[in-house]
Amino acid sequence: MNTTSANQVEFTINRNANPLPEAERNAILQNPGFGKYFTDHMATIDWTREQGWHDARIVPYGPLQLDPAASVLHYAQEIFEGLKAYRHADGSVWTFRPEANALRFQLSARRLALPELPVDLFIESLKQLISVDKAWVPSAPETSAYIRPFMIANESFLGVRSAERAAYHVIVSPAGSYFAKGMQPISIWLASEFSRAGKGGTGEAKCGGNYAASLLPQQEAYANGCSQVLFLDAEEHTYLEELGGMNIFLVRKDGTLITPKPSGSILKGITRASLIQLAEDMGLKVEERKVALQEWRDGINSGEITEAFACGTAAVIAPISALKSKDFIIGDENAPAGKVTVALRNKLTGIQYGLEEDTHGWLTRLA
Repeated sequence: MNTTSANQVEFTINRNANPLPEAERNAILQNPGFGKYFTDHMATIDWTREQGWHDARIVPYGPLQLDPAASVLHYAQEIFEGLKAYRHADGSVWTFRPEANALRFQLSARRLALPELPVDLFIESLKQLISVDKAWVPSAPETSAYIRPFMIANESFLGVRSAERAAYHVIVSPAGSYFAKGMQPISIWLASEFSRAGKGGTGEAKCGGNYAASLLPQQEAYANGCSQVLFLDAEEHTYLEELGGMNIFLVRKDGTLITPKPSGSILKGITRASLIQLAEDMGLKVEERKVALQEWRDGINSGEITEAFACGTAAVIAPISALKSKDFIIGDENAPAGKVTVALRNKLTGIQYGLEEDTHGWLTRLA
């Protein structure tokens, strides 16, 4: 593992000579959608086995130049992260638990045989980029700037081995609500014929291949009027794993939260971990364990399970009203968001936007 630190890598800044005019940028910030628009700049750091991490720079946002033989195009050596920048009432810009993202980025790199970016260099790249593009962080309620760090193997070589050269980039997109209806409860679709990841695979890594595997069942979900797809375990097809890009929680009538325990095939969500901590802070019990689909069905029928929600960086918390499949429906598509779900979401977003006290030291100022 290369031990380069932020103190050893100095960023150069090449400002965009033709940034988007202020009036056009402000129009975008009024209705940014999600992942549709991008800021004027991006961060880049190169890596080679001989030099380690070097040539850190902020440059104008634009296309990447790749050789047709670049390893990422043939062997999918690629990882990414997702976090947000939040504008507080005083105009400052903060992000939430970037150290956790940086550590998960290292774990993903290890699994995909890519170089591990030091935590402090990861965070410094966010500070450098947001400092330049601070004006792109919206201030309206429920808006933010979605930050996408990613790494690709860009060595030109067709042999099947880990690449000797890679590039780390960060891009930023102003963001509104992930789902078109915002906090409204969603219906999700059960993937009965597909698995997201198996034991010993890359399910715990945040890499593009995991998401590519979810796209076909996600199309099936859309075709059946659902916003997301739920995967079961690949071995027994019995236990809840996660959604296409989100973790899942069930809530008992006594307020106890139940969530699948990461076991190598489930992404260790940072929003998930944060909600577990906040639930415990609120005096709620949390069970991390195997959760059978049948337990959900029986719990809904008996009234023991009263709420369900999905969570992730992009959507924060999405109340789940119903799980649909080819053979059955769990829940009620017209059910409102549950009290525990709403309370947890309000607490988490309150911390992120600087409206609630950050007792765990989760916030880092970017600009």
